[in-house]
Amino acid sequence: MSIILSLFTLLGGIGVLMTGMKYMSDGLEHGAGKGIQKLLGKMSDSRLAGFGIGTAVTGIIQSSSATTVMVVGLVNAGIMTLIQAVSIIVGANVGTTVTGLIAALSAFNISPYFAALAFLGVFAVMFSKNERVLVVGKVMSGLGLVFIGLSLMGGAFKNDAMAAAIKTIFESVSSPLIFVLFGALFTGIIQSSSAFVGIVISMVGISGSIPLESALFIILGSNIGTCVTAIIASVGTSINAKRAAVAHLLFNVAGTIVFTALLLIFKETIVAALQRIKSPEFQVAVFHTVFNVATALLVLPFVGQLAALVERILPGLRPDGVKKEAAQRLTYLDDRLLQTPPVAIIQLKKEIKGMAGLAKANFIRGVESIIKRDVRQKEEILDDEERINFINKGIAAFLIKLSSVSTAKSEELFVGSMHHVISDLERIGDYAQNFAEETEEIIKKDIRFSDVAVGEIESMYKKIIPMYDAAVEILMNDDVKKLNYVSEVEDQIDLMKKVYGDNHIKRLTAGDCTVDSGAYFYAVISGLERIADHLTNIAFSIRSPSGSQREAMAILAKEHK
Repeated sequence: MSIILSLFTLLGGIGVLMTGMKYMSDGLEHGAGKGIQKLLGKMSDSRLAGFGIGTAVTGIIQSSSATTVMVVGLVNAGIMTLIQAVSIIVGANVGTTVTGLIAALSAFNISPYFAALAFLGVFAVMFSKNERVLVVGKVMSGLGLVFIGLSLMGGAFKNDAMAAAIKTIFESVSSPLIFVLFGALFTGIIQSSSAFVGIVISMVGISGSIPLESALFIILGSNIGTCVTAIIASVGTSINAKRAAVAHLLFNVAGTIVFTALLLIFKETIVAALQRIKSPEFQVAVFHTVFNVATALLVLPFVGQLAALVERILPGLRPDGVKKEAAQRLTYLDDRLLQTPPVAIIQLKKEIKGMAGLAKANFIRGVESIIKRDVRQKEEILDDEERINFINKGIAAFLIKLSSVSTAKSEELFVGSMHHVISDLERIGDYAQNFAEETEEIIKKDIRFSDVAVGEIESMYKKIIPMYDAAVEILMNDDVKKLNYVSEVEDQIDLMKKVYGDNHIKRLTAGDCTVDSGAYFYAVISGLERIADHLTNIAFSIRSPSGSQREAMAILAKEHK
């Protein structure tokens, strides 16, 4: 019965360890969200830059699997090239070694002190509303749980019968390849090489139930098992996204084969060198680090060749053998990016900027059709309006999913604001369509505006164009300095509508305009005024989810105190 209880304790320790890693990863990810965004903003075709980004991002979020899934999502969205993806994946393998080094700290009998962090972290999360304190609390809780998990696993092996049974099993296995297969299989099941490395470190160091030479082969196998997550994530993606997942697999398999061969040939020498390190935990962690760093350095100069090899393995599909992709698709978003909310937010902003560009183009076409009495662009306006509506629904669905995975307060506010922003952009698109349809009616009814009326429409339109650009720039760059400009232009547009409305009544009285032309004129200037209102909402949404000027200004006042 004691063996069964020890087994339950072991499983519980593994569960606590994995929970702690997830909690720590989430905290670090939210705390370093802007840093991750800046790193990805520096993405280029340089393999060294990609390697650095992959290492840094994985070191921050403590999960090479999450990084590779993010890369698959970016490639699938067409944002990242295959060579960029491979460079980042190579770096991710180095970044993941941080977790093993953290787990190895358990060798210094400091687990009780680190475990106390779990209490302090939970206390901070429960009783603080400050976002920075909440992030620190999550990281502390996660780190504490990691060491609690390691301690529980160590306690499970204090049962001599269980420790001896496991040791006997591992010592009875004669083929090192079985250990490689075991590491790959177990890591593939739990889909976390970081957690599995922590488990192996615990079993080697705390209990000594796994011989060091066996552990080394198991560690090599774990690097193959971690590819399972990316392979699963690539199902149903573009050909390039599938290539990124296969590149990850090939890279790790190649590294494992090389180091397995080295271990088979120089096992005694390598084991003896590692045993110079007094701590068994650090013996495993150092081997894991050396393996990943050495493999990365070997492969990095040949990233282009690896990408070319993958393209040969998965050649471009022939048009006659593939269903054509639907014309309607989001450009920058992919659900796989939801695993890393800071990256999802970067891509979300790009998608919204694209939507804003479409709405602006339609706005220009719509007003120009009124001014020039020309409906030749109506089909383009209707096509883009359909596209705008599609993007609006797609972004709204993505925002709902993002809200379920975002826990940082700033991210929650951003998601709330973006729901209003895309609604405002969609309404601007509607007004552009209205202008085109009104132009068609004006031409059919042979209604003509006076030169003065056309000039008034044009003057409002010319005021709104730079306002539009400013509103989008404010939204993309959080540029609070331009809010006053947008507010001033909106006031000017409101005044122009009132003055031009009064002028129209005077023209009616003087007989310069007809009642029919007046109705259309007033509809146009009202539409322009409403577009300016929507742009103001978009600009002020950076501080107020609803776009309220009053609320945004109050928040800005508090920020400057």
